[in-house]
Amino acid sequence: MIKNILIVLLVLALIGAICAIAHNLKVASKNKKELAAFANAEEYKANLGKVLVIYYSWTGHTQDIAEQIASLTNADVYRVQTAEVFKSSPSFYMRVKKELKNKQYPQLAGLPDVSNYDTVFVGGPVWWYTMATPLYSLLGQMDFKSKKVIPFSTQGSNPGTFLEDFKANAKNAKIGTYANFNNVNAKYKTAVHNKIVHWLNNL
Repeated sequence: MIKNILIVLLVLALIGAICAIAHNLKVASKNKKELAAFANAEEYKANLGKVLVIYYSWTGHTQDIAEQIASLTNADVYRVQTAEVFKSSPSFYMRVKKELKNKQYPQLAGLPDVSNYDTVFVGGPVWWYTMATPLYSLLGQMDFKSKKVIPFSTQGSNPGTFLEDFKANAKNAKIGTYANFNNVNAKYKTAVHNKIVHWLNNL
C-alpha cells in the first residue's frame, strides 16, 4: 500500500516537473521572439515634462525598469515601501492571496506627492495575476488629480489583469500606454532597454 502511494506521488512529481519545464521553454521562446524586435537601438526623443517614477519592487526587477525610465526622462523617483518588510516564504504567498481576496492590503510607510509633475509612472510586480498588494494600498490612498499616469509591470510570464485592475483603482488618472516586462536574464539587457526607449518615445 505504502509502495503504491509512493509510486503515485513520484509520478505526480514527475508530471509536475515536466509541465514546469515545458512552461519555462514556452516562456523563453516567447521572450526571445518579443525582444528580437528590439535588437536595434533607438534614440530617446520623448518630452514628457516634469516626471515622477513611483514604483514598488520586491526582488529588484521593477526597480531596474523604474531606474531606467528615470534615467532617460530625468525623473524624480519614489519607492513605495511597506511598513512591514516582506520576507519570502511559502506562507507569504498565501498571505498575499488572502489579502487580495479580502481586499485588506498592507500598510505603507508613506505616500508620494504628485502635485508638481506632468507625467507620473507607476509600476510594480504582478502577484497572483494582478497588481502586487502594496500597489493596491498606494492607489487606494492616492488622488492623481487628472495627471497623466503611465502604468508598468514586471512578471514571470503573464501580466494577468494588472492593467484592468490598475485602471479600476487609479482615481482621477489619465491613463497612458501601459508596458509590461517579463523577468529575463542578463543577455537581454540591451533589448529590454531598447524596448523601454521605444515605449517612452511612443507615449
